[in-house]
Amino acid sequence: MSWDLLLMPVPDENAVFDELPEDGEGPSLGRRAQVLAALAGTMPDADLSDPAWGVLEGPTWSLEINVSDSDPVEAIMLQVHGTGDDVLTVVHRLAGAVGGVVMDCVADELLVEGETAGWHGFQRQRDASLDSAAGSDGYGKASLTLGAADSLEDAFGWQSAPSDLR
Repeated sequence: MSWDLLLMPVPDENAVFDELPEDGEGPSLGRRAQVLAALAGTMPDADLSDPAWGVLEGPTWSLEINVSDSDPVEAIMLQVHGTGDDVLTVVHRLAGAVGGVVMDCVADELLVEGETAGWHGFQRQRDASLDSAAGSDGYGKASLTLGAADSLEDAFGWQSAPSDLR
């Protein structure tokens, strides 16, 4: 489960998010090569060997960076995993590098630098979901680690797709 964020341009500081243009009608973050160079320059530890799915590892978090193949780039999807408020600084640095703002796709609002409520709320929701999925066996999230369940079906009660759909 990830906290999904979108780095995107905003036409002007007075724009109402629900009224932003759709599908390429508005501003872009820039040419794909320039956007990738800005990301790499800002976070040299990021693995952008596959620019469509880059990864940046922090001490307690990981950040997946999805830059679409479109040129110019309209937006960048970030998927945040783990814990630690220091990831927010990284997210805002990336947004600044490409001249964008950060949209919290869970809360459906712009993420304000210095505020942690959205990130903390996501972590509480994620942890509660994992605890609930683990059941009342007393193991909580630990029971979801590799080897603790024979399969996802055992861990979550999911059923596999019929063999003709695999």
